[in-house]
Amino acid sequence: MGECAFFLVPAHRKSAIENLKVAFKGEKTEAEIRAIAKGIFRNLGENLFEILSASKLTPRNIDRHVRIRGLDIVDKALSQKRGFIVLSAHFGNWELLAGWFGLKKYPVNVLARRLRYEKFDDWINSLRRKMGVNVVMRDESPRTILKLLKDGQSIAILADQDISSVEGVFVDFFGHPAYTPTAPVILALATAVPIIPMFIVREGNSHTIYVEEPLELEITGNKENDIKVNTEKWSKVVESYIRKYPSQWVWVHNRWKTKNEDN
Repeated sequence: MGECAFFLVPAHRKSAIENLKVAFKGEKTEAEIRAIAKGIFRNLGENLFEILSASKLTPRNIDRHVRIRGLDIVDKALSQKRGFIVLSAHFGNWELLAGWFGLKKYPVNVLARRLRYEKFDDWINSLRRKMGVNVVMRDESPRTILKLLKDGQSIAILADQDISSVEGVFVDFFGHPAYTPTAPVILALATAVPIIPMFIVREGNSHTIYVEEPLELEITGNKENDIKVNTEKWSKVVESYIRKYPSQWVWVHNRWKTKNEDN
């Protein structure tokens, strides 16, 4: 169905191909870019069916579908009881990333924005809660997030999209300036909690969660510069995963929508 959608939704197909050409200019051929674009739609199609079946997942059977590498990093962060920020992206099947931890009884909190279609928004959030995932809406008070971190819990943020309504800075992304949310770094600097990058990769008929070591944040005392430098630092981690698995990121999103007036 995902591959069918590649042919049936020309606007999204065109957007994905154009974005891939910007990112991989001089690196990939037209045929390679088209194959990656088709893979994107296939991955999204597989995501849809997996999400529709997610209610069947249990703490016991989830391991048949999802493996994890680096769980000790999470356990160590939780043992320190000072909270941490999970930095991820709209990559692989990101709902299963949070779902694995929720089903395994880890305290999971994800930052989400309300969807325009209210019924679908209610359905996806109900599914998340069934998997043990607590949803914090982006328009809620920042105190909610601060309390979670103060209580030694985590907050997961997907900060890989160009959203003009949130505070951000321009950092390099695939060789081009991209408007990037600064919330993960602002939170980390304000609360002195670590940022732990985490991604779920589709590998055949299963998935592997990769947990990276906490980012080494640069703190110079120049707040504006520290925010920009560290935002670019985590953005490069996201880029590294996308480069390795290009068909697993949502290239239909225009990552360079907002233009940098300084350039």
